[in-house]
Amino acid sequence: MRSAHFSGQDGPSLRHTPPGAARSIRLALLIFHLLALHLLALHLATLGQQAVTEDQVKAAYLLNFAKVAQWPASALPDGPSPMVIGVSGGDEDFLAVLKAVVAGKVIGTHPAEAKAVNSPEEMKSCHIIFFRASDKKRAHAVLESVPQGVLLVGEDESFLRQGGMINLVRDHGSVRFEVNADALDRSQIHLSAKILTLAKTASAPPRIAASNAPEEGARPVKHRVPPDYPDIAARLKLTGTVQLEALVAPDGTVKEVRVVGGPPVLVDAVVQAVKQWKYQPASNETREIVKFSFGPQ
Repeated sequence: MRSAHFSGQDGPSLRHTPPGAARSIRLALLIFHLLALHLLALHLATLGQQAVTEDQVKAAYLLNFAKVAQWPASALPDGPSPMVIGVSGGDEDFLAVLKAVVAGKVIGTHPAEAKAVNSPEEMKSCHIIFFRASDKKRAHAVLESVPQGVLLVGEDESFLRQGGMINLVRDHGSVRFEVNADALDRSQIHLSAKILTLAKTASAPPRIAASNAPEEGARPVKHRVPPDYPDIAARLKLTGTVQLEALVAPDGTVKEVRVVGGPPVLVDAVVQAVKQWKYQPASNETREIVKFSFGPQ
């Protein structure tokens, strides 16, 4: 079975190509490499015998992000200084895989280098930091202290909401990536629009604003589950208010939910959440009105 190989080279010699055309060719080749990796990741779960491991796919993603991202000159000046990919948390096995993937690779004039980072001070020397899921507590603590011009990549579902820029996610058995475009803009690191179209989502899902807390009926809620913001709603930047009527048993469990109104894309998320709510016990069944508004924070 053939396996994908990313050589880190730009392909045929561009020595005699005009500078502007050469840059366009290089970007096209890098996008092709990332697209090939993207397709490989999508089909990884369907292979009868896996040609690559998940760690190898994630390591290849990190190398290709290093190739296609554009850093501000203050973060990555011209010259032979290394392009450093730091790994925070996790085990030595992934770091060994990443070191093997980047070995001998040169990005522009910068040799690629991978290393473990264990403190905010060590992170300052990195251009990319990959926070493993096991290190999510420290990630939350240091994300705001990482200097501008560092690409922050994670693999935890809350990473983008905490201010991360790219998140590697499992999707139906494969590995894909999500992008928080706002965080990228603030960092002054740029990815081309063609790269962003490969992302699972164009930006981090909007969070529910505190002012948009649910309006409830007279019966107090003892345990509340917040609704998830659907991916498709995030892509469409859809906001709106959902209104439901919940039939609540004497013991406080929700027996059934009736939709009163709201955008169909958002309704199901609220219905599924309210079905898990637990109200305060009462002597009789009650019908409670719930209104929930979605909007970016």
